[in-house]
Amino acid sequence: VATGIAVGLNKGHITTRRELPLAPARRKGFAGKRVKFVRDIIREVAGLAPYEKRVTELLKVGKDKRALKVAKKKLGTHLRGKRKREELANLMRKMAKK
Repeated sequence: VATGIAVGLNKGHITTRRELPLAPARRKGFAGKRVKFVRDIIREVAGLAPYEKRVTELLKVGKDKRALKVAKKKLGTHLRGKRKREELANLMRKMAKK
């Protein structure tokens, strides 16, 4: 937010901001369409891992905290455990809808 004045907090020449495309590093970690499609197919074909089956069973009987503990133990971090629990809960909702 330049003012056109040479001194002060917002000193400097007044310019207009350019809209630049995202740098490749900025979209690191976001799955593209094709990758998402392939992963969905693999999930359909291969099914759930044994620990994921256990987590879904725990979610079915309403033991959310225990499900988180199992997922966390298997995946290593709290955040990964929470994400996996949420993912499996969504999967169960989708199955129930069908």
